Amino acid sequence: MRVLLIGDVVGQPGRRALSALLPGLRQELALDVVVANGENAAAGRGLTNRTARDLFGAGVDVISSGNHIWDQKEIIEELDGEAPIIRPANYPPGTPGRGMTSHKGLTVLNLQGRTFMQNTDCPFRTADALLEGQGGPTIVDMHAEATSEKVAMGWYLDGRVSAVIGTHTHVPTADARLLPGGTAYVTDAGMAGARDSVIGFEVAASHRLFLSQMPTRLPVEEKATCLILNSVLVEIDDETSRALSIERVDREHVVAS
Repeated sequence: MRVLLIGDVVGQPGRRALSALLPGLRQELALDVVVANGENAAAGRGLTNRTARDLFGAGVDVISSGNHIWDQKEIIEELDGEAPIIRPANYPPGTPGRGMTSHKGLTVLNLQGRTFMQNTDCPFRTADALLEGQGGPTIVDMHAEATSEKVAMGWYLDGRVSAVIGTHTHVPTADARLLPGGTAYVTDAGMAGARDSVIGFEVAASHRLFLSQMPTRLPVEEKATCLILNSVLVEIDDETSRALSIERVDREHVVAS
């Protein structure tokens, strides 16, 4: 099984990057399943029905998310529907949506970190409960701020899942590797969006935020001349569910003037 996991899709530029690059990647890499984190797909904040359709239309099979999934209220009722959209599993009982789904024999589990983020339930104990008795290829989207928390989750689940892929920081990391127990790991997949930006958002607005320390709206960088798609490709042994390899797949698309 060959699975592509795409980092946070940021606004319209991120959706355009997927539309331009993902169909070709599906063919080039002979992909079986594509997972993308869509929590920033709607103008950088949350996910809407239309932006979800854009992601599915570009070739995404499962949309994972994180803390921003609640920013667009219209998607909340859809989280209990049939669309393969998941939110972090370690929200309290009764929260709309589900934290795990399956597609073509692949289980995708979404977790959210707690360091420097809101105080959700423990992602480690949540993973224990959901993975008990779970078999077959399983991918974990670990959506967290702290590098250490994502690395810790990778080691915690080594040998129990096929891959632990970090998201949330929008910055691709260079530590893709196979852990000793057969779990593929990377601290952050990166993002899809405007290359010349501050993690997908306007540079000038980001400067105002850091210089003034005042509340500042951060618009998505819409005037992108170059789009990026950051992802990792994981190949999984069908019989053992262990990862055979993990490699970065990073592409650029120049926007026609």
